[in-house]
Amino acid sequence: MTTDAVPGPRRRRIVLAVLAVVTVGVGLLVHRVVPGEIGDIAGDALYAVLVFVLVAFILPGCRRSAVAVVAFAVCVAVELFQLTGLPQEWGAAFPPIGLVLGSGFDARDILVYAGGVAAASLADHAVARSRSTAG
Repeated sequence: MTTDAVPGPRRRRIVLAVLAVVTVGVGLLVHRVVPGEIGDIAGDALYAVLVFVLVAFILPGCRRSAVAVVAFAVCVAVELFQLTGLPQEWGAAFPPIGLVLGSGFDARDILVYAGGVAAASLADHAVARSRSTAG
């Protein structure tokens, strides 16, 4: 097993589930409290972190690098889907959909997603490394 592999899928899933709930809570708080561009960028970064956490939850034994690639691909796919106009239309009918699928394409979001996924991946790696040296 390489250092990039992830041991303990059951325990990892528990931690990831808690992280997902916390990330959603922080994301909703940021969405509600932080105005303008800063709130938008922070929200997009947290969205990418959440996607990373969800992908890692679904694939708990997968290499972190693969989780990061899949998470970024999902974020980009959602952003590109906004070009169809469907997320905006669906969000108008049911506002929570707008929080999941967004409302309008913004190329900047792709860069923010890359940063959010990278930060989540680095944090995940750092935690795993500290656990392996502590144990």
